[in-house]
Amino acid sequence: MSEQTRRTFLQAGSAVAVGASVAGGITLAKDAAPALEPLALHGGPKTVSVTGSGSQWPVYGVEEEQAVLDLLRRPSYDPLALLEREWREYFDFKHAKAFCNGTSALTSMFFALDLPPGSEILVPSYTFFASIVPMRHFGLVPVFVDINPRTLNFDLEDAKKRLTKNSRAVLPIHWFGLPCDMDQINDWADEKGLIVLEDAAHAHGAKLQDKYMGQWGRMAMFSYQMSKPLPAMEGGMGVYQEKDDFDRATAFGHYNQCSGKYARFRGTGLGLKLRMHPMAAALARCQLEKLALRNTTGVEQTRSLNDRLIQLTGLYDQTTRSDCERLYYGANVLFIDEKQAGMSRAACVKALQAEGVQARAYTYPLQHEMALYSDAAWWHHPPLIPDLPGSAQANATSISLPYFTSEQPERIDQYVRAFEKVWAHRRALA
Repeated sequence: MSEQTRRTFLQAGSAVAVGASVAGGITLAKDAAPALEPLALHGGPKTVSVTGSGSQWPVYGVEEEQAVLDLLRRPSYDPLALLEREWREYFDFKHAKAFCNGTSALTSMFFALDLPPGSEILVPSYTFFASIVPMRHFGLVPVFVDINPRTLNFDLEDAKKRLTKNSRAVLPIHWFGLPCDMDQINDWADEKGLIVLEDAAHAHGAKLQDKYMGQWGRMAMFSYQMSKPLPAMEGGMGVYQEKDDFDRATAFGHYNQCSGKYARFRGTGLGLKLRMHPMAAALARCQLEKLALRNTTGVEQTRSLNDRLIQLTGLYDQTTRSDCERLYYGANVLFIDEKQAGMSRAACVKALQAEGVQARAYTYPLQHEMALYSDAAWWHHPPLIPDLPGSAQANATSISLPYFTSEQPERIDQYVRAFEKVWAHRRALA
């Protein structure tokens, strides 16, 4: 819905219930609840009566149990090679190597770059440490890039302002399963001679223009940590377009699988052992078979909630392109424009929680604010600490709801009614 259509539909600030429906029979959330029932915060009845979280994760079944039992009865490292082959075939990757976690896959990727010390990699500050900290082991310098506060993804326009003569690579992160604008990022990177990498730790199966995340960059990584869309308790996968990158990354952490010009180091590798546990590989293989259906049903259920909630004045979710197939996991993040909504995030969250909604103010730790980056003792070339207003805005406006991992139609209806109730009282909450 365009912003103009949205404003016309909502007549922002009106306390009149819109009472409209969209095609398919989904009733839209309204800015005013019937009869202005008192908030639970002020002694009224609580809206959400469904108990339990509805968001259990990971979800393992008899297939995973059997795979682990089979491995216990016939111990083997075979699941690793099988997972690597299945991962390549499923996503049409040229080369893949399993690692003990996503952090080690990223570390090996930075090693595979083989860039001289002082080389800069443009990367969001709004990310887990593993996207950045391993750079320091190879003399690489993170250049902190801002995010779009309505997508939580890499802000290309901000990156353009941070380009220097030492810039060599760019590393976008597909946050909570929403693909970055990889077509635009790749075009700019090609123009400037930059290597494109991908942190796809959140994006197992997400697509842009019918192209999987992980296929856009020269190298990419995925995480199988147990909160991720494909959970194996721990584990990671590196994928590579070029054979030399694959060989170099493999030699870094797999002493017995060195290949190509690194084959002569077989038996020692380069001093690290970063092999995935075979039980994690067995779990990941089972989860891969369920991935497509799980992603599809997760999107359908999340949209059944969000498409109604974002009709409320001043409430938004991650902006998604029409040529994008995203996924959800971990949390369902919304954004409140306090001025439009007429109440603060804190007041909104407090009222929603009183109604029984599992809502919280969502604030993600920003890497550039961490102590490590301000201590030159740990860096060959200390990174600059910038001002990142988009990241700050995201942290000031985000509200997280659970990502429901089982069917929750009753809970979703009650969540919508709870939001409507809070929005109906938003002037009092101001």
